[in-house]
Amino acid sequence: MPWGSFRLAVLGTSLAAALAAAGPAHAQGRVDARYVVTLAGLPIGKGTWVIDIADKEFTAAASGATAGLLLMFSSGTGSGASRGAMLAGKPTPATFASSVTTGSKTEEIRMSMVNGSVKDYAVTPPQPHHDERVPVTEAHRNGVNDPMTASLIRVPGNGDVLRPEACQRVISVFDGRMRFDLKLTYKRMEQVKSEKGYEGPAVVCGVQFVPIAGHVPSRSTIKYLVERQDIEAWLVPVAATRVLVPYRVIIPTMIGQGVLQATQFVTATHKPRATATAPVPPKTQ
Repeated sequence: MPWGSFRLAVLGTSLAAALAAAGPAHAQGRVDARYVVTLAGLPIGKGTWVIDIADKEFTAAASGATAGLLLMFSSGTGSGASRGAMLAGKPTPATFASSVTTGSKTEEIRMSMVNGSVKDYAVTPPQPHHDERVPVTEAHRNGVNDPMTASLIRVPGNGDVLRPEACQRVISVFDGRMRFDLKLTYKRMEQVKSEKGYEGPAVVCGVQFVPIAGHVPSRSTIKYLVERQDIEAWLVPVAATRVLVPYRVIIPTMIGQGVLQATQFVTATHKPRATATAPVPPKTQ
């Protein structure tokens, strides 16, 4: 799966975050999901996502690769992992790392975070200079989530988590190169059915992409995403928690509709166990 689609759909367009705190979770849930990515109806990628949520900590790890017709033109693999604490029921990241290889090029990003602020990060290779690029300041790296944690939506309160209020939020994300917001609004409810695992309701959120820093405003891809009013994230719950995660993501592109869709979504209560090696934060920027 190309990392641009993987990060935007699963991580980065990074579609949700627990911005509102509530009481402790007092529950433990796990997700083992498999996704396919299509563009204009044609398969171009596939990936996995494993999430563990416990009373005091969480881990999330994803990996993907190109598939289908895209292999005729290029090949790519990507992986990412986030780890942190559950503070008052809110996923709060401590470390994030990702690695993406396309052809002979590899991009690596590592971050360490404390209470929503990026303390150290490293990007290899560095972002190329561009006269029009909006600079990322230290202030831009405060009050943010990494792309992986941004996909874990904590719904505060009691009662049903699949409700319109789950979508009413603004998500602040820093992915190592760009600082952006994702504005979620409620659209409707849908029913979904996996080939294996979850079958039931999903809350559908409209998503608006708002670049803040690290981008080049004149670039056509940025302009296109800013203008889109039809990006959607379909969210379903992690068992025994008040956390929602993306089941389906729809991102219209210039060459057709891009869709990330879960084919397997197995979620259950369990005793916590590690799912991935925690990312190692950099010593220096």
